[in-house]
Amino acid sequence: MKKLKNEADLVREALRVGTIYVEKRKAGKINASDPAKKKVEFIYRLLVHDNLIQPLEKNQESEPNMKRKLALWISRQLPTGHKLLC
Repeated sequence: MKKLKNEADLVREALRVGTIYVEKRKAGKINASDPAKKKVEFIYRLLVHDNLIQPLEKNQESEPNMKRKLALWISRQLPTGHKLLC
């Protein structure tokens, strides 16, 4: 699988936007002190539950794959020409 350009930055943006989504949806609270792994998994599972992203196969559920899914999700949410998409 080819790595996305700016994937780390896209994941950071996905965590930022995902945290806002979680709070607006009132699905829980993500604290800044929570480990990144926990944030990634929580946001990934919520987006899957809400049918906003397609789930990974059970044997493919790992942190790097979840991060990639979040990066792909946020890249589709950003407007054309956004600095992270260049």
